[in-house]
Amino acid sequence: MPSQPKALKGLMLVSALLFFASLGMIFLYAPLEAVMNYVQKIFYFHIATAWVGMLGFMVASVAGIVYLAKKDLTWDVVGTAAVEISLVFFFIAIVSGSIWARPTWGTWWTWDARLTTAAILEMIYVAYLMLRQGIEDPERRARFGAIYTLVGGLSVPVTFLSIRLWQTIHPAIIGTQSAQAQGGFGMTPPMLHTMFFSLITFSVIFVTLLWFRIRLGRLASQLEALKQNRPE
Repeated sequence: MPSQPKALKGLMLVSALLFFASLGMIFLYAPLEAVMNYVQKIFYFHIATAWVGMLGFMVASVAGIVYLAKKDLTWDVVGTAAVEISLVFFFIAIVSGSIWARPTWGTWWTWDARLTTAAILEMIYVAYLMLRQGIEDPERRARFGAIYTLVGGLSVPVTFLSIRLWQTIHPAIIGTQSAQAQGGFGMTPPMLHTMFFSLITFSVIFVTLLWFRIRLGRLASQLEALKQNRPE
């Protein structure tokens, strides 16, 4: 495997430093919320992982558009990498949201509009990875993946806007709260600073992981090409 670029090594270091700085801000800088106290701290991880989850799915959609325009398999590698990483982060967001919901709503899960659309979004991309496995030809697989991510990507804005499109108990952190929202809270400046710092931190971590996964995907593509050209 080719040696790691210096820029990637530097990005790894920046990601680690930002992550530990984010932890410091969450537990030392951001004040305790008056009602939820320490339970509210999970919010910073929840919103950051949800953001990265949706970001990656949108990156996959853009990669799909570029692939359909250029027919370059590199963009299929980018799209697949983005989906795999975001699938994990979005799952963490769903789990952390359930942990937060238990003391706030009195239940681990409710078929609220935001939670329902989030679960559907996660399953859409699980299906994407499963269906890709059944296609052996790289170009057909890439074309399928590109079209699928374009269609599946429509579920991202639907999930994001669900708390404004339908009545929901899920709080809208930015903007006007829903009348039915439970668990919403006013954010002080230190809370806002911590939230945005967490978003930046996890975005950098996403870019770092994406770079690693793209390098791995390129090697896998080269190996697949060698196997296909190998005489029986």
